[in-house]
Amino acid sequence: MAESLKIGAETFPAAAVLPLLVQHQMLPQLRREVIIDRALADIDCSDEEKVQAYQAFCDRNQITDDERKQAWLAYHAMAPEQLDTLALRELKLQKFKTQTWEGQVSSDFLEHKQRFDRLIYSLIRTQDVGLAQELFFRIQDDPDCFSQLAQTYSEGVEAERGGLLGPVTLDVPHPNLAKLLSISQPGQLHPPVRIGDWVVIVRLEKFLPAQLDDNIRQRLLEMRFQDWLKAELQNNPIQLT
Repeated sequence: MAESLKIGAETFPAAAVLPLLVQHQMLPQLRREVIIDRALADIDCSDEEKVQAYQAFCDRNQITDDERKQAWLAYHAMAPEQLDTLALRELKLQKFKTQTWEGQVSSDFLEHKQRFDRLIYSLIRTQDVGLAQELFFRIQDDPDCFSQLAQTYSEGVEAERGGLLGPVTLDVPHPNLAKLLSISQPGQLHPPVRIGDWVVIVRLEKFLPAQLDDNIRQRLLEMRFQDWLKAELQNNPIQLT
């Protein structure tokens, strides 16, 4: 067990390290990691999983040979057995999430499905109210001209794509625009409406309902984990004694 910490030419006795952690506001992060370590203590991994986790960690950190491994260990002031533990931690964390909340994923998906649904829409934005009205009537008469008019008149980056945006989830557009799109049917054109500093014409092109795939499953597990972690942080305050 180290009795002091040396950084460059300066040495700090062990008793001085805690005040340094406090001074530099590092205790909240330490508390978070301690709570997670406590939760992972009983998570088991097979020998094959350990090998795969170690190799994945080395790949992510570009530890390609023993020389780079020694350099990495020296930079982090870490012993080889601590590296082994660290390399396995991400896998154990994923297993903890799955074992704890996998049973809630399906119901969570139904509850939060709307935030994962995606849509494609066309947009023209301008600060000229009169122009917006004129463009709206032209699109009403000829729906196929939306793309050309967007390229010519829209004042945002969407002009480069003929006004076409997406696929995106509803948390990406401006909240007022998202609300409008959420009640739209594919092909529905809305009259000019003011959104922030712009007057916009919008048409929903396609609605892409979310499917419970692995990506969304992981996001739902992460949501559960973050809620759990927030509660644990509240229930485990930092106390200096």
